[in-house]
Amino acid sequence: MARKSSPPGRTVPPAKGSAAEPADAKKAPTLTSLRGEIDRIDKELVTILNRRASIATQIGQVKNTNGLEIWSAAREEEVLAKVLGASQGPLPQDTLRLIFRELMSGTRALQRTLRVACLGPKYSYSYLAAVAKFGEAVEHVTVGSIAAVFEEVNRRHVQFGIVPLENSTDGRIADTLDMFTKLPNVKIRAEVRLRIHHCLLGRCEWSQMRRVYSKSQALSQCRNWLGKNLPQAAKVEVVSTAAAAELAQREEYAGAVASKPAAQAYRLNVLAENIEDQANNLTRFAVIAETPEARTGRDKTTLMARLPNEVGSLAKSIAPLEKLGVNMTWIESFPMPTGSGDKDPAYLFFLDIEGHVTDPQVQKAIEAVRKRCERLDVLGSYPRSEIIES
Repeated sequence: MARKSSPPGRTVPPAKGSAAEPADAKKAPTLTSLRGEIDRIDKELVTILNRRASIATQIGQVKNTNGLEIWSAAREEEVLAKVLGASQGPLPQDTLRLIFRELMSGTRALQRTLRVACLGPKYSYSYLAAVAKFGEAVEHVTVGSIAAVFEEVNRRHVQFGIVPLENSTDGRIADTLDMFTKLPNVKIRAEVRLRIHHCLLGRCEWSQMRRVYSKSQALSQCRNWLGKNLPQAAKVEVVSTAAAAELAQREEYAGAVASKPAAQAYRLNVLAENIEDQANNLTRFAVIAETPEARTGRDKTTLMARLPNEVGSLAKSIAPLEKLGVNMTWIESFPMPTGSGDKDPAYLFFLDIEGHVTDPQVQKAIEAVRKRCERLDVLGSYPRSEIIES
């Protein structure tokens, strides 16, 4: 049969569904249509978030009935691990962590507002670590010293405190270790590993700066940079980096080594960023409380051991750890004066070992170590923390 031809100058459109028709005949999305989709998703999110908050409130009621605490480091680490593990992007994991931190903080506040003590004033690194762990929906109680944080917890004025434990540049924080010797009943409930980025803040030019204020550890962590770039300025130690920012705000020819959030809070110019001498500058903070934390399976335990000043006492005391296959990840020595004028005082050693105090192998190791010490205190078992940007 002869095929019919089209009249000259006229094209016959392809039949619907034929191979000549484009596979996707839909119109390209417009800005209006995409914004409409965002609006619909936002409404769904609000409904889902409120539903989640309602369930969390019911969980709080069950906890209250059974005498359980509202906040659990173990449970929050579990929630975050599941959320981050379920995500395939494109949202960055740090962003997801921040969103869910505030979500959990806000839903906790529906049950009860927690009070958390830290070394202040606001926007010190201890304060930033407290926000990183507990979020904004708690009452942050800023105090004037690390000792005061311990006392607030010990006197039950707050439910939790947060104190610096060690820094990757300067090592131990002596004020914190000293307070554990005085109040060993205060337990470590969690840790926060915060990456510290120091900034030079001020209201004047570098060449005009006569003094630079900061906490002793912060000045130490920026020693080389300050010596090279501000040799003319006196370095003045104060109680915290936020207190340094306050002073720099009041004095015309003064600067501060502090965080970028502190610059925003105290209306200071950021004159230089990331001035720490070591790029991998981490501070580990301890969350302290009256009660211990539950097991997660990804835990560490901190011990405080008192040993005599005798040859081989340390080696003998920790030997059971290797024998029982328990890994030690941190150790610091701290002199323990006897008060009797003894020139050879006993020493305290602070140790971190992997595992939870309820793990059978860890229990055996601790008891074996205890027999070789004058005294051994378990300062807490808690989940291992990921590094968080300050």
